[in-house]
Order: sequence, then C-alpha cells, then structure tokens
Amino acid sequence: MKSTPICLALAALFATGSAHAATDAELMARLERLAAELEAVKAELKTVKAQATASQAPVAATTTSATPAPVAVPSPASAPAQAYQAPLAVSNSSGQTSFFGYGEVNYNRPFRDQSNTKMDVRRAVIGITHQASERTRIVTEFEFEHAIASADDQGEVEVEQIYVEHRLNDNVGLKGGLFLIPLGFMNLSHEPTSYYGVERNFVETAIIPTTWREVGMSAFGVTDAGLRWDVGLTSGFDLNKWDGTSSEGKESPLGALHQEGQLAKANNLSAYGAVSWRGTPGLDVGAGVFSGKVSHKNTAADSTKAGLYAPDARVTLWDAHARWTPGKWDLAALYARGAITDTSQFNLQFAGGTLVPKSFYGWYTQAAYKLWEGGEYRLSPFARYEVFNTAANYAAMPAGLEADSQRDEKVVTVGANLRVGDNVVLKADVQRFQLDRTRDRLNLGIGYQF
Repeated sequence: MKSTPICLALAALFATGSAHAATDAELMARLERLAAELEAVKAELKTVKAQATASQAPVAATTTSATPAPVAVPSPASAPAQAYQAPLAVSNSSGQTSFFGYGEVNYNRPFRDQSNTKMDVRRAVIGITHQASERTRIVTEFEFEHAIASADDQGEVEVEQIYVEHRLNDNVGLKGGLFLIPLGFMNLSHEPTSYYGVERNFVETAIIPTTWREVGMSAFGVTDAGLRWDVGLTSGFDLNKWDGTSSEGKESPLGALHQEGQLAKANNLSAYGAVSWRGTPGLDVGAGVFSGKVSHKNTAADSTKAGLYAPDARVTLWDAHARWTPGKWDLAALYARGAITDTSQFNLQFAGGTLVPKSFYGWYTQAAYKLWEGGEYRLSPFARYEVFNTAANYAAMPAGLEADSQRDEKVVTVGANLRVGDNVVLKADVQRFQLDRTRDRLNLGIGYQF
C-alpha cells in the first residue's frame, strides 16, 4: 500500500501549523485532500487483498464503497450529504473498476382514503466507476423505478448519469456527458441515506426537478478558502413537450419539460453557475442559477408544434440554500424560484387546460437532532415546514381566457431517521397538507447505499 502521499501531506500540514496559525478554511481544504487520498489508498488495498486471495489471474475489477460523485468534505452520518462536491483526488490505482448503488422501498398510507395505501419499490440504482488513469475516471449510473418496466407498467429504466471526469490539478476538474445539475441540496445527493423523511421534499422535486440531469460540459473546483464553484454549458428544457391535457405540468413545470438526455433538442443551449462556501466548519452556504431558451427554433415542417408560438421563451431557475450542523443539530433552509417567459401566445392553444406558468417557487426550513446513538444505531427525529406553488401566476391572456393563480401549498412533515451503520436507514414520518387534505399520510421506508 502506498502511504507516502498521506505521510507527506500530514507532515506538511503539521509543519505549516507550527510555522503560523492556519485558518479554518485552509485546514478544511487540506483535510479534504487528505480524505480523498485516504479513500484512494483504501481502494487500492482492497484490490491488493483480492489479488492475494485469488487463485486465478489478477482481478480486473473490484467492488468498493465508491460513489458517483467527486470526493466531498465528510458530513455527519445522520445528515443529508453536502450539496456540493470537490474535484476528484489523485488515484494511484488506474484501471480499477468499482460499483456503487442505492435503493428504497416505501409504504404510503393516506389517512382519508386508506384504500389507496401502497407499497412500492421506489427505485433501485446501480452504477459503475472506472478509473481510466490517475486523473481521469468514467461514471455510468442506471436507475430502475417501480419494480417493473414494460409497455403495460408504470416502471422506468433510465440512464441517470454517464460522463467522463478529468482532474486538471488538486483544485480544478472538467466533466462532460450526462450529469446532474448542482442546484439545491438534493439534486446531487439524493440517496435515501442522505436526506430526512421517507419521500423527497416537495420544493426539491416540484420546483427543482430531482433528479435533474443535462448533457453538456462543465468545469468545477474548490479554493483553499473553502469556496466551491461549478459552471457549465448544457442542453435545456423543451417547451414543445408541454401537454395541456395532463396534470404533469401542475405537479412540476420543469419536470414536464425535462428532456433527460433522450434525443434532446439542442438548438438553444443553456448555461448554469453555482457556488457553495464552507469556510467555517459545519456551515454550508450556496446558490445557483440555470437559464436557457426553450423553443429550439422549429422549422417549417414543424409548424404545428407549440414552439413557434413562443420563439423567445426562456426558462430561468435559481436557488439559495444554507445548512448548519452545530453539535447534534442539523439545520437547513432553501429557497428556489423559476420563471418561463414569452408564453402568452403559446398558452392560447391550451385555454381551458393546463397552462404554462409564468412563475413558480418554493422554500422550506428543516431541523433535525441526533437524539440517541448506541453502537451502529443513530436515531434522529426531524421536522420540516415547506411552502411551494407550481403556478404562482401566468402570462397575460385575452379577456375570458385568464387562468387563476394557484394558492401556496404548505406541508408539515414530522418523523425520524434510524441509521443502521453508515449504509442503511429506516424512516417514518407523517405529512399534513394545508390545501389538499386528501394527501395527508403516514410514510414508512427503508433505504440503503453502498
């Protein structure tokens, strides 16, 4: 096992500390790089052990606990993972292939319509990471939803991510392919062990469509002051996918326009930028914005398609979030707001149906507390209050065709996560809705990650 890089790094760290007092931000950045190198060494050690016990040729691939995301500052095991990641650390094991995955099985029991009680294999995900060289890795991730996927079933099979990542140096990396957009907390860290509650929160599903991914290129990195940044040029949304006869747009406007990398129209590209600061241990403050045109300039052959009614339509979505973990507490808040412009003429064809909203937004506050810990078990009760509106207002329409803006839905979720080690979680919560009381329910779930 090659421990020299870690020893040298530790020596440098302590030497610096004796020379002058390093700032918390500098220490965090150094510790992050040390943690990344340690993970690489641990993975190499597994490979060496496997080769030593094998009776055939050297093993070409090993199974590790690697995850698809770049190495991040470790977060409390009972808390949602941090919303931002650092570039890939140096690996001394090029050619290594590892596997990762997660899954969840949920139980939902409405209080007012118990005949609609359901159990569901919500999702099962398997991914493969290949370390192509010391600085380059390849990530592919597949997701299976609702147990069965066929023409007669509601399940789906999809490629959630497929990209190549290259590290230019310790602080900067590049990525290209189909990857997750770094807005909010949950879009990057959406494994069931990474968030509180059985179901993903509404703000980061209805407003920020989790899991939201695009095809494109990005550059990202971290500074010694604890500032993480990520910018990219990608595919975007397609207004022509809007279905005025469906309720999908009411549930999530951008979810209804998401192309998911499937023959994605790309005449109009989108751009995004996101930053997150972790200069103070236990504090994460960040924000991001995504914007791009969505009509894609249909040709004359497409004259019946909706895009010609909104040639300058643009989607813009932004968020601001903060998370603080003092002691046993885990406190978080997030606000997200989106807009779709130039839809007055476009909406005329959907009069009487589901119209494209001009604006939509949501926010939540959340508090969790590590109440009990014994052995490998950790119990963390939590409470979340969220407000969201998927159609806060609409573009102007002719008299008699106007649509009423929706009212804010407010949801209170109270429950607990019971961690069993680092990779398994048992969850239970109760949700109460202010407007649609038929959605009040009890949720139970089990999730895992490896």
